[in-house]
Amino acid sequence: MASLGTYLRLARAGYILVREGVVSSLPADDLPAPARFAHSVAGLLARRRAKSAERSDRLARAVERLGPSWVKLGQFLATRPDVVGVDIANDLAGLQDRMTTFPETVARRAIEESLGREVSDLYARFDPPIAAASIAQVHPAEIADADGARKVAVKVVRPGVRQRFKRDLEAFYLVSHLQERFIPSSRRLRPVEITKTLEQTTRIEMDLRLEAAALSEMAENTRDDPGFRVPEVDWERTGRDVVTMEWIDGTKMGDVEGLRAAGHDLHALADTLIQSFLRHTLRDGFFHADMHQGNLFVDPDGMIVAVDMGIVSRLHRKERRFLAEILYGFITRDYRRVADVHFEAGYVPARHDPASFAQAIRAIGEPIHGQPAETISMARLLTLLFEVTELFDMETRPELVMLQKTMVVVEGVARTLNPKFNMWKAAEPVVKSWIRDNLGPKRIATDVKAGAIAALRLAEQLPDLATRTERLAAEVGEMAENGLRFDDATSEAIGKAEARHTRSGRIALWVIAIALVAIALRLY
Repeated sequence: MASLGTYLRLARAGYILVREGVVSSLPADDLPAPARFAHSVAGLLARRRAKSAERSDRLARAVERLGPSWVKLGQFLATRPDVVGVDIANDLAGLQDRMTTFPETVARRAIEESLGREVSDLYARFDPPIAAASIAQVHPAEIADADGARKVAVKVVRPGVRQRFKRDLEAFYLVSHLQERFIPSSRRLRPVEITKTLEQTTRIEMDLRLEAAALSEMAENTRDDPGFRVPEVDWERTGRDVVTMEWIDGTKMGDVEGLRAAGHDLHALADTLIQSFLRHTLRDGFFHADMHQGNLFVDPDGMIVAVDMGIVSRLHRKERRFLAEILYGFITRDYRRVADVHFEAGYVPARHDPASFAQAIRAIGEPIHGQPAETISMARLLTLLFEVTELFDMETRPELVMLQKTMVVVEGVARTLNPKFNMWKAAEPVVKSWIRDNLGPKRIATDVKAGAIAALRLAEQLPDLATRTERLAAEVGEMAENGLRFDDATSEAIGKAEARHTRSGRIALWVIAIALVAIALRLY
């Protein structure tokens, strides 16, 4: 059961959302009559300045007032358009890097406590923060080495954010449980599971060693990739509350005029960006899940550099194979195969008719084939696919929704660089190569090899399994013959527990009895 403090924090959050005009800005067409009345009342209680503001500004102002945990919730829900809708997800995406900074002295103390060394010993120079987000802020610094001064970026966790997030998480769980209980249509989206995912991803994001590990893994995966890299991590100056990495001197991808002035080929950058993302997704099954313009730079050599890998996602080999088959089915207009893949993967419950689902898929695919290639969006196709699957009770797959959202963002960045960007032409070399290697004869050889390795490992464990089985059979036979017996320590522990239970029960009975007597005396 939630604590009183949780209900009070939730009430405060509701008050702020009403006063900042967030509640009144939400669509109310499909709400029942009592909810529509409450929606109207919320509009009357909103601040005057909030009524004239855009919904994105209302959301930003409210979430920033609520604190870092709610900013993180907003950023997380921005990756879940299946939950909040595409329009609200786009509004929430504007919450990036809008938090106030915390004092430099606090950051220095956090670094020293995390690394066990003085800041002056770690860095030749340590400057005030230049950017802050919900979890951490970034400081420019310099390290003195044999080659001279080397500029680095130092990311430091916001003080008290873990404790604040832990408290606010109780309110998030309360809302998700109430939603599942009283709004049956939301159960398909699994609100409690979504909250668990938020908890897991945010706990990982608050340990900067794990972000450093993600950067290291991505660097290994992309070592030989053309036109893409990530910053190098300084592990000596990295701990739970601080990560030090290479400083990137480059132009943000959102600065199109700056990129053009620097002499970069914008069309080539757009192609490289989408091809890199597809390589990470299909080849590695490990991708940067927050690739908005603020996290993408172009260095003087024309390399795309992705930073801030606090949010990453993975696709297992099976999901990658299904994704490729779905895309290939749309390309070849084999809608029945697309439907069958959804049923084979378990995405759509078996109680539905595959032929009817294939018909719904055809309604998505056919309009696409009559359009020019540069107007067809792969991300839009996936969005339509998720909308149709709702009709067939497809449960939310967080990894696929994260992929879809990231693809929307990456494709949007590419189209700002090249308004006539041809998604299919740019993606073809990567997708075609992966399909050839993983859906053709080579896939069979790979599967046979994986099966052989699994069989070999099982064979290595057979002697140990046989010994354990023999021991278990002997113990079961002895138990059947002599009954279940405990050693002295176990028997003593059970006795003490039973005594405590009996004593607590007696006390509880006396409390109940005294309360009943008091009530009876009051009545008489």
